[in-house]
Amino acid sequence: MEAELTEEQKNEIERVLEKYSKQKGALIPILQETQSSVGYLSEDALSLIANACGRTLSQVYGVATFYKQFRLQPIGKHLVRICHGTACHVGGAEDIDASVCGHLGLCEEGGTTNDGEFTVEKVVCVGACSLAPIMIVDGVAHGRLDAEKARNVIKKYQKE
Repeated sequence: MEAELTEEQKNEIERVLEKYSKQKGALIPILQETQSSVGYLSEDALSLIANACGRTLSQVYGVATFYKQFRLQPIGKHLVRICHGTACHVGGAEDIDASVCGHLGLCEEGGTTNDGEFTVEKVVCVGACSLAPIMIVDGVAHGRLDAEKARNVIKKYQKE
């Protein structure tokens, strides 16, 4: 069962809603900023947003599920984004997926580890083709990887 929003999270969502209250068609920026500050879009968060924007929960949910950038589940302490752009794909992104996900006990599609420490996502492109293949961990780029190097990067974050 999903945890309810804390007062701090509710206040943060209210701040975002107030910021965009005078702008029509601001649903996507509201969802983006809410996710950025709260971590993901829970059903409670989507309900607050729907009510404030004069939309139904299903309308807001439809937007949140249409765009891959939005998460409806909490992410792990460490967010790992493995690039699958053309240069990374050719350079072995699939091997990096297999190595990282295998090491963390996840299927190759990614997801969040049972202990909540890591979330692994495949992304289309991170815009750093000269470093291909690349993965981003907590906003830090790790490039020119192979399966072993990628696994070693993850091991360093596990020690933290």
